[in-house]
Amino acid sequence: MELSLATRTVAEHTVLEVGGEVDVYTAPRLRERLVELVDAGARNVIVDLAGVEFLDSTGLGVLVGAMKRLRVANGTFGLVCSKEPLLKIFRITALDQVFPIYPSVEAATGDGDGSGPIS
Repeated sequence: MELSLATRTVAEHTVLEVGGEVDVYTAPRLRERLVELVDAGARNVIVDLAGVEFLDSTGLGVLVGAMKRLRVANGTFGLVCSKEPLLKIFRITALDQVFPIYPSVEAATGDGDGSGPIS
């Protein structure tokens, strides 16, 4: 399956919508896009994983790298994910303790019901 990437702005946050499979073959594209966003000045980045069907360890590494890059730039990084199979991966790897994971873009940007992170 292909990887799709789309960017939009919501309440001063850059939202990167990811779709398809994030694996050893597609993760470099995701990494490049995240680096481009930060280099272009994005400081509050939300990665929306709602359209992701599969995420492997390479994809997890890309997300960790993006978070580190944003911390160095005094930015924020969060994930939107409500799919149980993906949430299970974050729990098993203890990355649910590292990333703020939100149930929706609205919750992540504070532009909605005001609910906080799932984790």
